[in-house]
Amino acid sequence: MGIQKPAWLEALYTQKFFAGCSYHETAKKNEKNICCLDCCISLCPHCLPSHRFHRLLQIRRYVYHDVVRLEDLQKLIDCSNVQAYTINSAKVVFIKKRPQNRQFKGSGNNCTSCDRSLQEPYIHCSLGCKVDYLLKLNKDLSPYLKKCNSLQLSPDFLVPLSDTGDEEMTSDQTNPHSTIVDCDDPMSSSSSGSSGSENMSMSMNMGYRHHEIVRKKRSGLNYASLCGRSAHKVSDEDMASSMISRRKRIPHRSPLC
Repeated sequence: MGIQKPAWLEALYTQKFFAGCSYHETAKKNEKNICCLDCCISLCPHCLPSHRFHRLLQIRRYVYHDVVRLEDLQKLIDCSNVQAYTINSAKVVFIKKRPQNRQFKGSGNNCTSCDRSLQEPYIHCSLGCKVDYLLKLNKDLSPYLKKCNSLQLSPDFLVPLSDTGDEEMTSDQTNPHSTIVDCDDPMSSSSSGSSGSENMSMSMNMGYRHHEIVRKKRSGLNYASLCGRSAHKVSDEDMASSMISRRKRIPHRSPLC
């Protein structure tokens, strides 16, 4: 009987996770943290549409090592006697071996492959250690593999909504806080018998007031109060004084000695 090692298990060891996806280099959140068990490749969240009907396994990081949820891994292979750790209220299992630089001598359990100190009653520190142990012992993994036709990502997996950054969403059509507030047109209430000079003065006043509304509104002031102020009729004297105050004054020079 030959050694039977599934291709998806080999992909978990050989594929590089949490590296930038070469197909989505310019996209945000393009780290490859998914393993497609049918294609045996690593994916980033932007690759999911092409693999939505495949078996997908999310890869996580814990103390700088790749881990998977024990709940997901148990659907694929028997994980008994493998020590699990709890992160974010979920139990995870290490994928690869984690040999220790310093060997601790004690009465506790040690890993069957890398001699890592373990808690009782566990005898494997990772999935890779158990697989190596079973292959040396039985030369076959078939009794420990489980039939899994469907495997979806966990509900807490975050899929990027769009590649467009927040800094690009600043137009008046996309940002409701920058939309110009429509106000009542004071020109519609003026009488038809007004002189041409009064109409021109009113149009200049409204153009200045409209510019003031847009400028102050973009700075985050009260839009409703500004619209209420712009709805009042402004006289020629007020307009003239306002324009004079905004005009740059002539500098006064000191007399030459």
